[in-house]
Parts: sequence; C-alpha cells; structure tokens
Amino acid sequence: MPRFLSMIRIEENQIPEGEFPEGFDQQMGALLEEMTKAGVMLDTAGLMPTSDGTRVNWSGGTISYTDGPFTETKEVVGGYAIVQCKDKAEALEWAKRFLEIHPAEWNITCEVREIQEG
Repeated sequence: MPRFLSMIRIEENQIPEGEFPEGFDQQMGALLEEMTKAGVMLDTAGLMPTSDGTRVNWSGGTISYTDGPFTETKEVVGGYAIVQCKDKAEALEWAKRFLEIHPAEWNITCEVREIQEG
C-alpha cells in the first residue's frame, strides 16, 4: 500500500501566537485517533519555528550553514504526516479533513506527495 508525505505549508508570520480556538485540540485529537485506528497514520508532528532551524547547503563542493529565521522565505513547512493509504484520493481526503479543522482565517496548504518505494 503506498505511503504519502503530507507537508503542511504555512506563512509563519501570519499564524497568530497564543492559544488555538476552543475545541481545536479536541477535534485534531479525534481526527488523529481515527486515522491511527484506521491504520492510515504512520507518523505526524509539528515543526519548531524556522528561527530554531538551520539550512545545510552543498554547493561547489563546499558545505555552508545558515541559521534561521529564513526571512526570504514566505511559506515554510510547519508540520508533516506520513500516511499509508490505498491511493492518492484517500490521502487527499484525509488532508482535506485535517485542513478543515483549522480556523477559516488561516492560510495553510497541505502538499501531498507519494513516497517513492524501493
């Protein structure tokens, strides 16, 4: 059964700091539990802000490091999930349900890509 990587892309500067809306944690917890019981969810997590990240670059035979935040980047990967689904349509349906839990005023994208096997 194919596996898919769902990358949650956010505009880091537009996400309000502080508490999530009331009921968000319960709705997200219920969806993740449903996905786990269905055998779909293999792994998921949010990522720390880019201010805590470091980019490692290989160019011209030299390694260089750039500490975050990465101000030239508008969208960043804020979280991920690895799911195992019968096909891409099922993976997209789970991604849709995940996004619908978030506040309507947020602008987030879930990029779903099949993981190449073998």
